[in-house]
Amino acid sequence: PFTYSSEELIAATYKLLFRNNIQDAYIRPLIYTPANMSFNKCDTSFIIIAVWKMEPFLGEKLLRVATSTFQRPNPKGFKIEAKASGHYVNSIIASQEAKANGYNEALLLDVNNFVAEGPGANVFFEKDGKLFTPALGNILPGITRATIIEICKELDIPLEEKFFTIEELKQADAAFFCGTAAEVIGWESLDNFKFPIPWNETVSSVIQAAYKCKVLQKEFKRSFVRA
Repeated sequence: PFTYSSEELIAATYKLLFRNNIQDAYIRPLIYTPANMSFNKCDTSFIIIAVWKMEPFLGEKLLRVATSTFQRPNPKGFKIEAKASGHYVNSIIASQEAKANGYNEALLLDVNNFVAEGPGANVFFEKDGKLFTPALGNILPGITRATIIEICKELDIPLEEKFFTIEELKQADAAFFCGTAAEVIGWESLDNFKFPIPWNETVSSVIQAAYKCKVLQKEFKRSFVRA
């Protein structure tokens, strides 16, 4: 059981930021239970809220991404849409594999070999001015993902949620990861495929700028138009 309301958690987070004199921070709430070796459901739970200053998780340069040999876990074996600490084992080994092979980050497929997500971020791609993102079912329904969908509606940018293959992704004009820590970060390439349109000429770069304004509570003025 978890007894705190959203309003109480927000108030506690603001208090924590104020006490630490932090205005721009990564915020990580973590719910945990008392020690329990029996696998039985606990009657109580606790929460930690941590805040710290952090640069964008994946940096600010376009990423070289590798298709991972590791898959996103089977949704029949986990509560796949939960942001649970144990799920990060899968993310860690996929990310470490990609970096050991000279890439910046990994891309995981699901059990049906459709594109799923990055180790700590959702994925979008752009084709002919339209955005696509994996449908729910085998991915984390990220808060930033939902914000990107909201931005697309606000800016009248067409978007489709669907299942798609790695081959389809390699025909895209551009692609990007998004997440609370990653923010919105574009890709330079996927495996041996380099995305053809310069990032600053893509609709995806407009999304990146709009997201940054929304996070900082600034007004966004769209000036990009591609012929």
